[in-house]
Amino acid sequence: MAHFAQIIDGTVAQVIVVHNNDAPTESDGKAFIASLGLVGEWVQTSYNHRMRKQYAGIGFAYLPDADVFVAPQPYPSWSLDGNHDWQPPTPYPSDGEKYRWSEEDQELVAI
Repeated sequence: MAHFAQIIDGTVAQVIVVHNNDAPTESDGKAFIASLGLVGEWVQTSYNHRMRKQYAGIGFAYLPDADVFVAPQPYPSWSLDGNHDWQPPTPYPSDGEKYRWSEEDQELVAI
C-alpha cells in the first residue's frame, strides 16, 4: 500500500492509503487521488521510513526544500538540528540514565 499526505499551509492535514496498483509511482498516485476529486497538494510518505525522513502524521510539517516530514515541536525551547530532529537546549548526557525534559526548569531531569 502507498500512503499520501495532504499538505495544507505546510502542515499534514490527513494521510490516506492508496492501493499499489493505483500508485506504482508517486505521480501515478497523485493522479489517482485527483481522479477521486481530492484536491490540494499530496506528497507520498513511507510507513517504513524509506522516504522523506519519517512517516507523516497529522500535524507534522512538510519542509519542501529538504523534502522531509518533521514531527511537531515537542517543547517551545527545542530546535531542529541538521538532520531535522528536535533537540533540547541541553544535550542528553551519555551516562546511560533515562531523562525527561522539564520545560519549566529548562533542563533534563533524571527519571
